[in-house]
Amino acid sequence: MRSRYTAFVLRDEAHLLASWAPEGRPAALDLDDDLEWLRLDVLRRTGGGPFDDTGTVEFEARYRRQGQRGVQREDSRFERCDGAWLYVGPVGPGPV
Repeated sequence: MRSRYTAFVLRDEAHLLASWAPEGRPAALDLDDDLEWLRLDVLRRTGGGPFDDTGTVEFEARYRRQGQRGVQREDSRFERCDGAWLYVGPVGPGPV
């Protein structure tokens, strides 16, 4: 999660795409040049340990765009693939 946040700060599209699970990876990203990322707060995590293959990270990322501050909040899913953690997407609603 932290490496992906840093990649957004640095606008490192290559790292963002490489750390995205293939099934949800877009062909390209359109990163907003007017968006300034200010801070990442990890609120909660599940799994993601050395013996886990999946995990979640709930976070808040604070930003500024055109003088206005905002917060992006997400509970993200990750999977380990060949030793690397890949972003799968936001945690969806559970089974009904």
